[in-house]
Amino acid sequence: MVTAVLLVVAPACTGDNGTPQRAAQSQSPNSENQAAGPSSSPSSSPDTPSPPRELAVVMSGDVLLHTGVWESAEADAAAQGRPGMDFRPMFASMKPVYSDADLAICHMETPLAEPGGPFLNYPIFSAPPKVVDGLRWAGINTCTTASNHSLDQGLEGLMRTLDTLDDEGIEHAGTSDSRDDARAPTILDINEISVALLNYTYGTNGIPVPSEAPWSVPIIDVDQILREAQQARRDGAELVVVALHAGTEYTTAPNEQQLEVFDALTKSPDIDLVYGHHAHVPQPFDVVNGTWVAYGLGNFVAQQSTDVPDTYRGVTARFEFVEQPDGSFEVQRARFVPTMITPASGGPMRVLNAPAALRDPDTDPALLPSLRAAITSIRADVFSLGARKHGLRMGR
Repeated sequence: MVTAVLLVVAPACTGDNGTPQRAAQSQSPNSENQAAGPSSSPSSSPDTPSPPRELAVVMSGDVLLHTGVWESAEADAAAQGRPGMDFRPMFASMKPVYSDADLAICHMETPLAEPGGPFLNYPIFSAPPKVVDGLRWAGINTCTTASNHSLDQGLEGLMRTLDTLDDEGIEHAGTSDSRDDARAPTILDINEISVALLNYTYGTNGIPVPSEAPWSVPIIDVDQILREAQQARRDGAELVVVALHAGTEYTTAPNEQQLEVFDALTKSPDIDLVYGHHAHVPQPFDVVNGTWVAYGLGNFVAQQSTDVPDTYRGVTARFEFVEQPDGSFEVQRARFVPTMITPASGGPMRVLNAPAALRDPDTDPALLPSLRAAITSIRADVFSLGARKHGLRMGR
């Protein structure tokens, strides 16, 4: 068992050029299309067992806003004769994926600026808050926020990010704006199932966590995570999901620290799923100690100037939990959707559901080779530790 604080030193994200939160209550906006909880089943009676409850959880990788991302949103708004930014066209391909989930989670890696900016690129990010409107429109209802860039705009920027998510009705886990919030896990009520979401980062790029707010950014510490997962169970969580911002950038294989921490966490009976982000490239899925893990989901949206093509490729994971006779939940189906980001240099960029775009007759033929290459590469990365034998499949 790992007991020390894990502090992985990794480079910061490249640019265009070049502890847990407060408890929260949230009802999935798509709940009318999902299996209802036992109390709402019209066929239930004292003599008829209620059907097992089910929960579909979808999560994507880094929301990393470089200049090319917001310039694309500006171009899309201008094309409609409107000022400002419109991120909806950028995310439209992914809306069916998120809208079909009960819990849809993004990772907000960069702090959000005031509506009027200034907006800043790598290495010290300050992202346009309008992106949150686009994510919510696409079906995202929750975001994790603990990353190596959490303190790029200081404690003020961290708190502004959380306030922006609150204003848009998006729940969040990870960074905290008060000691009381940090002491209570984020517990979401989704279709009458209580889900705890815990989020931690390896560090903050050398920016010290403010001495007056040591609780603001949760750093990876296995013992602390295990205690907080146990606390979430005591607080009523029926499912506990842990998200870790860690790994070696631009490396598809999990590093030694990831392997060690994921192994330790999956030994806990209090944790049902562990996944990660930060490497900016897709990493493998696996079953470790009987628990599903996804080591890294790559970038969801970014415009990194790098010679690593995988930074334009990502993974959106989908895990479908089903209630067991003893009241616990197990993953019945594990799926992944390969995604591809188009470059901003070719016009307003898009985040594409790669298989869907490949099937779409309206897709620009010039994109087809890149889509095929992305799918082939992502499949190889995701299956590289043998997750296929555990039942992982590509598809929504």
